[in-house]
Amino acid sequence: MSFYNFDRTALELFNFQYAYNPLYKRFVDSLHVDPEEVFSVNQIPFLPIESFKKHIVKTGEFEEEATFESSGTTSSTRSKHYVKDLALYKKSFSRGFEKFYGEPAEWCIVALLPTPEEAGNSSLVTMVNGLIRRSMNPLSGFYLNDHQKLHQALLHNEILKQPTILFGVTYALLDFAEQHKMQLRHTVIIETGGMKGKRQEMIKEDLYSRLQHRLGVNVIHSEYGLPDLMSQAF
Repeated sequence: MSFYNFDRTALELFNFQYAYNPLYKRFVDSLHVDPEEVFSVNQIPFLPIESFKKHIVKTGEFEEEATFESSGTTSSTRSKHYVKDLALYKKSFSRGFEKFYGEPAEWCIVALLPTPEEAGNSSLVTMVNGLIRRSMNPLSGFYLNDHQKLHQALLHNEILKQPTILFGVTYALLDFAEQHKMQLRHTVIIETGGMKGKRQEMIKEDLYSRLQHRLGVNVIHSEYGLPDLMSQAF
């Protein structure tokens, strides 16, 4: 998609949200912004994250199929995103994943994340669970509470040269790397952010350097998402 097409689509969405989202309309009006004078993405007012904590943010009237919540690590009040059509969310993250990594069936996908039973309102867990189901690999799964089993799975895949993706929240990746020094040649590490109050925050350069050294990878990939967004970004 060219920048021109993206810009045009973004403006169309802005006008749609302004017309059908009462809360957003009030916000834009409070800033004295005239939608007819918004001609570029840089002029679009963006709803503050606090709005998703204090208000129900919906465009149009609908009964949500799912409600995603933020992790709540920086505040006791969680942001909420009401999803009208869960299939649309799944389509969105599937296309994003396929663009960067190809078909999930080509990978073994493992995760240092809570299970869907433990965190069913997490957009990240919903995404990773969907990818795990599509991977079709018997070792794909959630390993947050079993580092030894994850270590064995990664060793098994390295021996077979099985392409593997390891998703993990920051603190869990560090915990695992400190317990199990490895040389991963067929594994992609995708850091999903968040010490979740369990470890001291680190700058990305130091974090990635430590993970690279302990896990034997050249680069660390990153994934970022919020419940207020309709997809994760790789």
